[in-house]
Amino acid sequence: MSAPFGPYALTLDGITKQMRGTFEAFVDPRRGKNTSYTMVDAALSAFSVFFMQSPSFLEHQRSLEQARGDNNARTLFGVHAIPTDNQIRSLLDATPPSALEPAYAFLFNALEQAGVVDAFRAVGGTLLVAFDGTEHFSPRAIHCECCSARRHASGKTTYFHTALAKPGCGKVVAPAPAFTAPRDGAEKQDCELNAAKRWLAAHGGELARLGTTVLGDDLCCHEPFCLPLLAEGLGFILVCKPASHPAVYAWLEHLERNGQARTGSRTRWTGRRHETDTCRYAESVPPRDAGDALEVNWCELTTTDEGGKVLYRNAFATGLPLDDGNVAGVVEAGRSRWKIENENNNTLKTKGYHFEHNFGHGKRHLSSLLAGLIILAFLAHTVLEWMDDKYQLLRKRLPSRKRLFNDIRTLTSYLCFETWEALMDFMLKSFDPPTPEPKTG
Repeated sequence: MSAPFGPYALTLDGITKQMRGTFEAFVDPRRGKNTSYTMVDAALSAFSVFFMQSPSFLEHQRSLEQARGDNNARTLFGVHAIPTDNQIRSLLDATPPSALEPAYAFLFNALEQAGVVDAFRAVGGTLLVAFDGTEHFSPRAIHCECCSARRHASGKTTYFHTALAKPGCGKVVAPAPAFTAPRDGAEKQDCELNAAKRWLAAHGGELARLGTTVLGDDLCCHEPFCLPLLAEGLGFILVCKPASHPAVYAWLEHLERNGQARTGSRTRWTGRRHETDTCRYAESVPPRDAGDALEVNWCELTTTDEGGKVLYRNAFATGLPLDDGNVAGVVEAGRSRWKIENENNNTLKTKGYHFEHNFGHGKRHLSSLLAGLIILAFLAHTVLEWMDDKYQLLRKRLPSRKRLFNDIRTLTSYLCFETWEALMDFMLKSFDPPTPEPKTG
């Protein structure tokens, strides 16, 4: 069987081999001679729990080691010796989540080389990258120096960590997240917008090379965020609400009075009813009331049913040119930002990754690093769906992704497999037709 994208193929065996180099650079907090476990073993052990979607995976492997003298943490993930859970937490606490970026880059580059990235371009041939924030752990009492704080009217304080994920369009691809954290000398708490700016400063050049358009919510739709995007050579499509952009909508009224705003509509059949999409758009609109304001293009989509009831309405500011031929595509691209919630954040929280669970908080970076490893496991699963033909075949044969991982967890709790490919082969054999018994007499 050929790989899904030409000659390129990648399995878990290849992924973990590449990750070892990333994990070898982790900060080792130990200063004495007690180094029974390596940083690579600690990191791969944590990653294996998230990849297998099994909080008890390592405990099962310790039992297998005692019973059989081998275990799947070693054969599938390359863990030479499994640390205890507390040892893993202690060893990983000193490493910031930015140390994971080479592993993210490796997986993303593999997808790019295989042609996956180009297969999911959208309006104007650009790659869409959406920004949105999500909380990954929110304790009431435990906190560390990297926690943000939310103070309630009751006087209580909730400490939390947030991550800014950046999936692409089509199927979601999750590049390395940015994390908010209090900054030395800063009067205000860190926020999603500042995290986005830091991430763009570090990775904007690579996004520009890929030909990227950034998607964001209304919080991003302001000059301090748009100007750095344009400076990096990036496009943008950002939600633009009337309440937070009065200057934009005052200017639109002026353009409409002078016939400089355009409107077009189309009616389509959904399979149940007719719906009408109406697009309005205008060019060279300033987002603030000042002579030196940045000019953006504006578009709005309103969807109504046969009786005129409004089913959807949203507006966007963009740096992309607008005309009758492309405005529908720009609006569709802006709307695709919902995928970050449905296919990224919700998947991380509800589909076996337990993103909001406290796997360990630590005193410095542990909580954010573990969150980064969870997202890395999610990206690895995404890569396998495109580039591991046997994993892809199992996904098609089994009724659900949940069933696939339930089967993997059960098998690896009782049996030891020499390689990931051996595990995939063992599972695929269950679908082979039975061998007919030889006839006698």
